[in-house]
Amino acid sequence: MSRDGTVIGYRQFGRGPGLVVLHGTMSSAHNHMQLAEALAEAFTVYVPDRRGRCQSGPYSQNYNIREEIEDLGALLAATGARNVFGVSSGGVICLQAALALPGIDKIAVFEPPLFMDSAFPTSVLTRYDSEIARGKLAAALVTAMKGAQMGPPIFRAMPRWLLERLTNMAMAGEEKKGSSDYVTMRKLAPLLHYDLRLVAENSGDFENYRAISTEVLLLGGSKSPPYLKTALDELEKVLQHAIRLELPGLDHAASWNSDRGGKPEPVAHALRQFFS
Repeated sequence: MSRDGTVIGYRQFGRGPGLVVLHGTMSSAHNHMQLAEALAEAFTVYVPDRRGRCQSGPYSQNYNIREEIEDLGALLAATGARNVFGVSSGGVICLQAALALPGIDKIAVFEPPLFMDSAFPTSVLTRYDSEIARGKLAAALVTAMKGAQMGPPIFRAMPRWLLERLTNMAMAGEEKKGSSDYVTMRKLAPLLHYDLRLVAENSGDFENYRAISTEVLLLGGSKSPPYLKTALDELEKVLQHAIRLELPGLDHAASWNSDRGGKPEPVAHALRQFFS
């Protein structure tokens, strides 16, 4: 339970030193089940659902990064875990938590989506919020995906009207077939507001992370968008104790389950070496 009384659900695997795996955008704890299982021989792995997902409570009306840090802090206190791995926006939370929470020994981050200037993610958030307010869910998803530069090159070349139509078809198909234990795109789409805000409010000031004194593993994939590599470059410059590792042939979804485009074993191998 977080400081404000909100329930934060999580899943637990294995035995050993505690390790929290914090998921990122358009995902939930279930997206990292295979990664958790691959780590379970060496660690007790805790995979929480961030707010708005599954058994966890809602975001507050006054949401900011402090809420995410307090949720993580409550989980660390409840489990005794002292190491954290954050993916995408979860990596941004990890970096900020390392500045604010004294009980963290080591952190690893996979491609935190930080930009050199906050103006661009702010503009993406503004357009996304406008489209959500007008009930244009597919358009808002396309805005977010284009802003994050996700998808194959052909995706970025397609006209918006076609992308929106394909996104609507994908959401309808997912609901018709069922999503198993995954949270559907339609349910996740409104939660993008919080991740986009997180990115906008924490981009542009890499110097702030110089105060992190813990060891940090900076992970990325060789096939990921250039701005994610630039973010890792900038973090490597300012962090006191940083290890940088690029995983060949992998992209931003590397840590996800294999049925969602991930290849979690190379990520797990890197984490085992670092946290052990």
